[in-house]
Amino acid sequence: MVKLIKTKYGYVTPQEAEMDARLDKWMKRRAKQHGAFSLEKKRRKQHAKDKKMPLS
Repeated sequence: MVKLIKTKYGYVTPQEAEMDARLDKWMKRRAKQHGAFSLEKKRRKQHAKDKKMPLS
């Protein structure tokens, strides 16, 4: 019987825990590359919207 490990996803096999860890690391790196956590990028987009539609 395979020993199960408790992770944030529940009880999984060691191989599944390793795959989850690699996937989480990859997803964080990928999000960082695309500016998912960049507040500056979001501010620029909002500022551009404000310029296109002036308030009357």
